[in-house]
Amino acid sequence: MKLVVVSAGLSVPSSTRLLGDRLAAAVARRAEADVEVIELRDLAVEIAHAFTNAFAGKALAAAQDAVAAADGLIVVTPVFSASYSGLFKSFFDVLDKDALTGTPVLIAATGGTARHSLVLEHALRPLFAYLRAVVVPTGVYAASEDWGEEGLAGRIERAAGELAALMAGLSAAGVGASGGLAAGAAVALEAGASGGLPAGASGAFGAGAPGGFDVVPFEEQLARLAASGG
Repeated sequence: MKLVVVSAGLSVPSSTRLLGDRLAAAVARRAEADVEVIELRDLAVEIAHAFTNAFAGKALAAAQDAVAAADGLIVVTPVFSASYSGLFKSFFDVLDKDALTGTPVLIAATGGTARHSLVLEHALRPLFAYLRAVVVPTGVYAASEDWGEEGLAGRIERAAGELAALMAGLSAAGVGASGGLAAGAAVALEAGASGGLPAGASGAFGAGAPGGFDVVPFEEQLARLAASGG
């Protein structure tokens, strides 16, 4: 399996890169995976050019290919103005819109204060949900005071376990990173393709129309409700 870490840290050394490395090491202890780290600061110029000429330079194209081919992804950004950094967002803006469909993703962020910890939920999780990635339940935020604290280590281990389990599950199911889906979603899609509905589903749907559905016009449904006194 292939695990890719995308780090948007700007300084050297970088606490953002450090968090990404710790998360990757924790995942690698649970699943056999080749780890590749992408430092976005090295791609800043090519990312900017991709916006203006719609062409990815050699290094950026290689990074895009690595992310698209990943079996699992760890994304880490510093917090700027209460959200992810512009460089972080710009990289995913120039990524193909379908590249992360079904890919397991662990979201993480670093900041100077714990007050920014909700950036994981109000910024990162919606972004990767929009990209149709499978985001693990536990996100990891590290404030300056968290380094060396027991709580951070516990969050890292829990999130890494969730990502490793999801990567292993998709790999065992033979699902490719470019179009992977969780097992439940795949079953739902298969049932939908065959016209199936979950047991007990009823209401305005029947079995008379093609695909197993009858559509009741809104006016007719209102008339039925009025006649029944509903």
